[in-house]
Amino acid sequence: MNIDFHTHANLSKKINISIEDLEEKMQEAKASGLTALAITEHFNATNIIELYKALREKYTYEKDYYKIAGMKVFCGLEVDVKENGHFLVIGSRDDILAIAHLLLPYHDEKNFIPVKHLVSLLADFNVLKIGAHPLRKSTHWHHHEPSVLKQFDAYDLNGKDLFTDGLDMEKRVRTFADEYRFQLSVVVIRISNYNTVLSSIYSLNVIPSMNLEKPFTKVIMKQKYRNA
Repeated sequence: MNIDFHTHANLSKKINISIEDLEEKMQEAKASGLTALAITEHFNATNIIELYKALREKYTYEKDYYKIAGMKVFCGLEVDVKENGHFLVIGSRDDILAIAHLLLPYHDEKNFIPVKHLVSLLADFNVLKIGAHPLRKSTHWHHHEPSVLKQFDAYDLNGKDLFTDGLDMEKRVRTFADEYRFQLSVVVIRISNYNTVLSSIYSLNVIPSMNLEKPFTKVIMKQKYRNA
């Protein structure tokens, strides 16, 4: 089985996300070989809260995921932090919606949330924390304190980075992960059709060191989302 932990319903956070577009992208994801994914829409996307409310009204939800067009769909957010860096948060629909509301005061670029404040905020929730594309030039993580970097459950080796920087990026991200977190896993991405909104086709080596006390993590591990 294959799961992608970093996807967007739209390429631009300024465009409203419609249920119809989302269903179409889920069908595309399934056709590409995925069986599950996490929607990690930008926390300040135009209608992110409305999207999650609409999902609640329309789709069946069980075991911490929605069933949409034959896909298992987990809820998430991608959060910009003040010091630079993108922070992926994945969890139950209730936790993600609550976090989205708490982040409303930080939507403006001039007022992004400080990373330590975000870590403190997330301490009250059972969520998976992933450092998105940690070595990307525009949104890197390597300048942060080790105490911050050790908060992550995993780092994201993103399809865009492999496309733009070459396959050597995988080794660089793994080395980075090894330096800042013992036994930290990397969510490995393989590029599918780069023109699609989905960032990847496969996420391999799925985080055996996840905190298994997190309910949705248990769901992922039981489904054995491992190498294809």
